[in-house]
Amino acid sequence: MAKECAVTGKSSQVAGGYSNRTRATQFNPTGKRRQRSNIQRRRIYIPELGKNVSVNLSAKGLKIIQKKGPYKALKDAGVI
Repeated sequence: MAKECAVTGKSSQVAGGYSNRTRATQFNPTGKRRQRSNIQRRRIYIPELGKNVSVNLSAKGLKIIQKKGPYKALKDAGVI
């Protein structure tokens, strides 16, 4: 299963890779590459439930949890 953020739903993307030297001369594709999002495994303590939950979160998801609070953010995402 691919890594995906539990809060935002972010995962990896496929992007084209062109060097600046290629852009400067002629069209010469260098193929595609995968851009991975910043996914981190975190244990979040939820005071309302009195327990820890382990989730995969992106950096943006961590900021959302910090802003909304862990219970509301994870409940809105459907994790708990």
